[in-house]
Amino acid sequence: MTSTPTLGFLLHDVARLLRKRFEQRARGFGLTRSQWQTLAYLASNEGIHQAGLAEMLEIEPITLVRILDKMADRGLIERRQHPTDRRIWLLYLRDEARPLLARIRSLGDATMGDALEGISDEDRNRLFEALTLMKTNLLQGCRLAAADKETNHG
Repeated sequence: MTSTPTLGFLLHDVARLLRKRFEQRARGFGLTRSQWQTLAYLASNEGIHQAGLAEMLEIEPITLVRILDKMADRGLIERRQHPTDRRIWLLYLRDEARPLLARIRSLGDATMGDALEGISDEDRNRLFEALTLMKTNLLQGCRLAAADKETNHG
């Protein structure tokens, strides 16, 4: 057995440490990591319904409802009823959330700067390209597996 970590373990550790470092920087804002993540995804997908956002975040809808309730209580998001389906709530950021988003981006940039220190622009670009290709490959594999499961198991 080798003491060198596998690529999978290394990617997991880097992702964990990025989250940890970001959380250290963001500690004073009074939001959880789940709330930060929800704000960031919602900023790019305003008007999405709750189930769609839960799917994007890869969490259960009931878990998202609890997160959204706390954020709505703080005046950061609002729910609007769908114009043709009363069962569906559409999600929007409130103006109060926008300064926090700017801070999220700033903290994220600083955290990524820490992680990429000493890595040349050329190597950064190659890393980005490689990770993007890995993500594409895995997404395609997930879609094929889901389609196969649907075809073979109904």
